[in-house]
Amino acid sequence: MGPLSWLWAARPRDLRRAGILGMNRRNGHYILPRNPRRHYPRVDDKLITKRICEAHGIAVPRTYWVVERLGDIPQLATELRQYADFVIKPSRGAEGRGIVVVARHDGQSYTTSGGQTLTAGDLRYHLENVLSGLYSLGGQLDRAIVEQRIVPHEAFAHIAVDGTPDVRIILYRGVPVMAMVRLPTRASRGKANLHQGAVAAAVDLRTGRTFGGVCRDRAVSAHPDTRRPVAGVQVPSWPRVIDAAMKLAEALEMGYVGVDFVLDAQLGPVVLEANARPGLAIQIANRQGLLPRLAYIDSAGPGELTRQRRMELLDSLPGLG
Repeated sequence: MGPLSWLWAARPRDLRRAGILGMNRRNGHYILPRNPRRHYPRVDDKLITKRICEAHGIAVPRTYWVVERLGDIPQLATELRQYADFVIKPSRGAEGRGIVVVARHDGQSYTTSGGQTLTAGDLRYHLENVLSGLYSLGGQLDRAIVEQRIVPHEAFAHIAVDGTPDVRIILYRGVPVMAMVRLPTRASRGKANLHQGAVAAAVDLRTGRTFGGVCRDRAVSAHPDTRRPVAGVQVPSWPRVIDAAMKLAEALEMGYVGVDFVLDAQLGPVVLEANARPGLAIQIANRQGLLPRLAYIDSAGPGELTRQRRMELLDSLPGLG
């Protein structure tokens, strides 16, 4: 058993004493009271999230095309000729399902970032599946977003394999409370998905530097493939990341939300998506629980927090170095 395995075997009261936020408490005490159901489409639909970001001056990958119906697919092939590479993603997709990253193509043959070759027929079939809701939340009919492909920032080149790392920030009442960077591995097949074997390194909210590290619920100090340390890496443009996360949480009007960023080599931080039900593994990456920080923010009183007050709370959160 790994150094963090006690978390899964511990009794509920032991977890509470350690400040660990569990799923039931997260849902009942923070998500339900703070995230109005009428606002869920703002985060569950990536196209709506992008439009909110654009309206508030928050950087997102450029949208090339939106496939709304089957009749749009033949026209898309012509439109894509002007782009050397692109990404196709379901607007209502979850957990990275249905995303295809095309690294190069000639209009007939499409090569993904993972080296797979798709024909025009394969791509058309995939788009049909997206529209049918195969990858969407609840199997709802969906749209396909065709957007700019992100070129990963070189800051993570030595600790990310075969994919693009991302940064997740959880915010409560508009205050960033915990952050991590998720690093793809060969085991995760280039996806920044912890359940598939990606590495998570905590990020210091004040400085933007990584510390700690966890992979498959075991504490690690190095990336399993490159053997390079995952701690001590500076996330580029960290103040911009924090500012964008706070602006988006306010625009979404969601009191408990996760915001995911990717770092583009040219654009810097861009918002990938937001999540009204962010997972709890971020606590393992940080090796401390969320509860003390959430309680500290609530101690500021029940009313709306000004931007200045949110910054003050961020700077004085319990457990920061």
